[in-house]
Amino acid sequence: MDERALVVGIDLSTQSCTVEARRAADMSVVARARTPLPPTSPPVSEHDARVWWAVLEESFRILGEGVELASIAAMSVSGQCHGLVALDEAGEPVRPVKLWNDTSTAAHLEKLLGRVDVRMWIERTGSRPTAAFTISKLAWFLAEEPESAARTRTILLPHDYINYRLTGRFATERSEASGTGYFDSEKNAYDFELLRLCFGDAMEWESLFPEVLGPNERLGEVTADAARALGISAGIPVAVGGGDQHIAALGLGIASGDVLFSLGTSGVVIASSDTPVRDPKGRVDGVANAVGGWLPLVCSLNSTKVTDWFARVLGIGVRELDELALAAEIAAPGPAFAAYLDGERTPDYPLAAGVITGLTGETTRSALARSVFEGVLSGLVRGMGAIEACGVDVSSGKVIAIGGGARSAAYTTILADLLGRPVEVIGEPEATARGACLQALALLRGEDVAEVAVRFRPEPDRIIDPREGGRRWTEVEAEYMRACGFAAVLDRSAF
Repeated sequence: MDERALVVGIDLSTQSCTVEARRAADMSVVARARTPLPPTSPPVSEHDARVWWAVLEESFRILGEGVELASIAAMSVSGQCHGLVALDEAGEPVRPVKLWNDTSTAAHLEKLLGRVDVRMWIERTGSRPTAAFTISKLAWFLAEEPESAARTRTILLPHDYINYRLTGRFATERSEASGTGYFDSEKNAYDFELLRLCFGDAMEWESLFPEVLGPNERLGEVTADAARALGISAGIPVAVGGGDQHIAALGLGIASGDVLFSLGTSGVVIASSDTPVRDPKGRVDGVANAVGGWLPLVCSLNSTKVTDWFARVLGIGVRELDELALAAEIAAPGPAFAAYLDGERTPDYPLAAGVITGLTGETTRSALARSVFEGVLSGLVRGMGAIEACGVDVSSGKVIAIGGGARSAAYTTILADLLGRPVEVIGEPEATARGACLQALALLRGEDVAEVAVRFRPEPDRIIDPREGGRRWTEVEAEYMRACGFAAVLDRSAF
């Protein structure tokens, strides 16, 4: 292998497009480039898919200032899950993409859930669909824009669209497909019967969706047109890619027994399973992973943006908020915060609002600041309990924190306190892009992607131990759940 050869991972998130180049010989980072995307805010959260490509072009232009783009030997694309990309006969978008955090489709999903038994849905797809799922966007699309739906010939997911622009091929993979609400990850097949139960013959289902590839398959090669647009060589092999959380887990080498807390725009708690996961209560998404197994996860809408908001409310920076929260008396009780500022995905309360309970005349700024961090984390710890209740053991492995929130001393310390376990912070600021690079490397070498992920599993940057006397989940749970009960009955559109 040429010592100069590079692998490139692309991460198309809700907020930005990141392109990372690593040396194929040792996986060392050579350069990164990030370009922001237009900001969105629920309940309506949409992007023009063509803007994604324009932002990708800009990211490669920036990347080319630091590396020789001719050295790129393989690529892989990861992206935000669930968004509905509707294309016409010419492969052009028929409307803006409704993103995963668009909650305006919730009422249409409720109609579907009234028509199709939820337990059957979970058995067939592994998850109870929420407003985030693609099928919710599809229900909205058919009801609200039937003329656009009639012009639609192909429905893709966000990373599929970038792959299509790169290679000209309509294809996806099972981790992405398993988050649509109409894919069976055990059979690795779309559930056309379920689609007809929901929508009848409103669309030509068998020809509408892309083919589903395995984790080690080659998607295609970069076309001449895409190469000219990005300033790279035509013919570069492109791996199948995957959903952002799934590829992040790959990038971190998550193994059985481990539990991963991803603290970013959304908050996600993830485990690994060799067998399918079905939660009859619908709290856990039993989605597929990027290596052939399953990735039971619980996702919340409200994570680091909640603490960013509270810092703005107090008129201080996020680092000062960190210090303020950690200055609270360690064992002292304090308020409980249901952090549902944008509604919530898990539990499925799209119209809920935030609620703080337990305020008294003795409540300090520090105790209030701590409650905000605790509120975000409590939703995820609650989610971890739901994963455990599905029979997935997360007690024997590592607790790993990633994302912007993992750089926060308050987030990681309070998480360690709640769990009573050490928390490892991985010194990889772009876990998703790293996972995409690993997938590209496996394709380049002709090796199994799962084996490559284990071989290049990153070491922790630091380990945070729980504090003696720190508040454990057993001490916080009851009041937190009471706050959630109040939040669940609110309608945020009334405020």
